[in-house]
Amino acid sequence: MTATLNITPFEEWLPGSAQPMIIAGPCSAETEEQVMETAFGIASIPQVKIFRAGIWKPRTRPGAFEGVGTKGLQWLQKVKEQTGLLVTVEVANPRHVQEALDHGIDILWIGARTVVNPFAVQEIAEAIGDRDVPVLIKNPLNPDLTTWMGAIERLNRVGLKKLVAVHRGFSFFNRTPYRNAPMWEIPIELKRLHPNLPIVVDPSHICGNRELIPATIQKALDLEMNGVMIETHISPSKALTDKNQQVTPAHLEEILSRLILRRETGSSELSYKLEELRSEIDKLDEELIDILARRMKVVEEIGIYKKVNKVTILQLKRWNQLKQDRIEAGIKMGLSREFILKLLESVHEEGIRRQIEVMNRDEP
Repeated sequence: MTATLNITPFEEWLPGSAQPMIIAGPCSAETEEQVMETAFGIASIPQVKIFRAGIWKPRTRPGAFEGVGTKGLQWLQKVKEQTGLLVTVEVANPRHVQEALDHGIDILWIGARTVVNPFAVQEIAEAIGDRDVPVLIKNPLNPDLTTWMGAIERLNRVGLKKLVAVHRGFSFFNRTPYRNAPMWEIPIELKRLHPNLPIVVDPSHICGNRELIPATIQKALDLEMNGVMIETHISPSKALTDKNQQVTPAHLEEILSRLILRRETGSSELSYKLEELRSEIDKLDEELIDILARRMKVVEEIGIYKKVNKVTILQLKRWNQLKQDRIEAGIKMGLSREFILKLLESVHEEGIRRQIEVMNRDEP
């Protein structure tokens, strides 16, 4: 059963806001100079209203840079005072919440690693209590809509209404061009269930590569997501964390200037359903390619066996029988004979080519 969320539209609490909501800033606050230089660069971009920076960094293994800690909050205070930008920081426990609010942080965000822990989310919700502060909630690492919704509901239940979901992609066992697979069907389903809940997309963590970011932002906006949170650093190549996915303020301004903001057509349901189906095709294609690659590995093993035992590559009787069996199976599943035959012949041709390569290899 889906709980009804009581959400305040972000247009009501974000000064001078307009679609889309743009949040920008470095993955990590590293030095006061780096933070301020980046902030001044971002403040010159009129679309950006919120400055982000991580000061407590949850890392997979100890020894990596885990953030500058509390002193970074003083730098964010300066950003707020000198640029007029609102500031947001990630919190992972009640102490973080208290220190951030004591330093006048405007918006809190809960990261993917924290969202997976209902106890941690509940503690954060209770630590915020009745203080009317906006909270951004990133999706969990794994593709689990229920966990994401549960975190949002816990915050809403303690009276927090200024909530924004952040889609940052999901860990996925198959290789894709992305650091974290977008799996657009999940935020689309969240939007369908809670149309009043703003969803901001984090293209930096989805892509892991700045070259993919512009197209990902455009796709997010085309799907009627409500904004983006993009990692921006004055000198990405020198960043202590996630240097490949950060952009400079100048690059950010260029990306934003090229975005096409489309009008809502009233056919959101159609767009969501199409994207859900296309996302399913993407996953199936990845599985199909993986299966074909594994099939060719087996073919090469067969080639080695034939070479050792001096067996011919082409086994015509086996091929004809396989072809007949697969065509019959495909027809039963609604596929045309012509399609199955073309597919089988392409796969067989590649298999023969690989076995010939095996036969021609010099002995070790």
